Amino acid sequence: MRNSSADGGLLLYIILLTLLVLVSVSALLIGFTPLPVGDTLAALFGIGDDEKIQLIVQEIRLPRTLMGLLVGASLGMAGAALQGLLRNPLADPGVIGISSSAGLGAVIAIYYGYAASFYLAVPSFAMAGALAAIVLLYVLSRRDTSVLTLILVGVGINALSGALISLSMSLAPNPFSLADMVLWLLGSLANRSYTDVSLALPFILIGVVLMASSDRSLRALSLGEDVAATLGVNLMRTRLLIVLGSALAVGASVAVSGTIGFIGLVTPHLIRPFVKYDPARLLIPSALAGAVLITFADIMVRLLPTDREMKLGVLTALVGTPFFLYLVIKTRRNTR
Repeated sequence: MRNSSADGGLLLYIILLTLLVLVSVSALLIGFTPLPVGDTLAALFGIGDDEKIQLIVQEIRLPRTLMGLLVGASLGMAGAALQGLLRNPLADPGVIGISSSAGLGAVIAIYYGYAASFYLAVPSFAMAGALAAIVLLYVLSRRDTSVLTLILVGVGINALSGALISLSMSLAPNPFSLADMVLWLLGSLANRSYTDVSLALPFILIGVVLMASSDRSLRALSLGEDVAATLGVNLMRTRLLIVLGSALAVGASVAVSGTIGFIGLVTPHLIRPFVKYDPARLLIPSALAGAVLITFADIMVRLLPTDREMKLGVLTALVGTPFFLYLVIKTRRNTR
């Protein structure tokens, strides 16, 4: 039985890694100007003769692809970790208010004009907003290990951040600032640079490590908090690791890509049957699958026949909403 489970897990990793390579190469090939495979690979390794192709591949498409992989992995793993912690199949990274708080930070940077004078103002303010949400979560829920308290605090942070974002947009100093706010909140990987990658990478790596270190505790939590406690699980520590890890990873992702919804919700459900519904084995595959989904979706926005490139967050919402409704109906049937 163990060998069968191990073989199934290895096969899943092989499939996900193969898909990851395929979508990554496709992301380098596909764009406003389609490029031949040979020229693209040559430009990628800096051995091509065409400087224009090298510029397109190395300075435009490669950082965009790397950013998609990082953002997708963050959202996928955060969704799996939070669904395991909250024992709720409808949970996603937005449930603890990190995404909306990061969005509020970015909107503030645009509102006060810092974005126009400082390139890193938007991601820096977005990260500050995410960190502020972490502090607020900790202060308001540190004395209570109840999952309900965590959810309620997250709902409150979401509501407050959403209200402040709406206030900022309604009082925008000019139409250009309002347009920048709206476009940023829609989410996109276009025009991302290595600076964005280097800004988000450390926070995402720390967040992923923190979430991955709680895998065994998530397995015990699937039996209930009381049973997990009797098995020696430190509930407060587990919650801190997952909340802090998901907040750092998701906050950094939102800081450089804007709000991209539903990936954290959908990805764990796609992977869960292949890991025997084991929360401990779900985290890494969800990260890989999230990276595949985001990169594939980013390819789709380039291929759609629109005058302007559709925002990535819009596409994920259009595809993710029907899936979310399906999950709600399925959950209601299972609880009857």
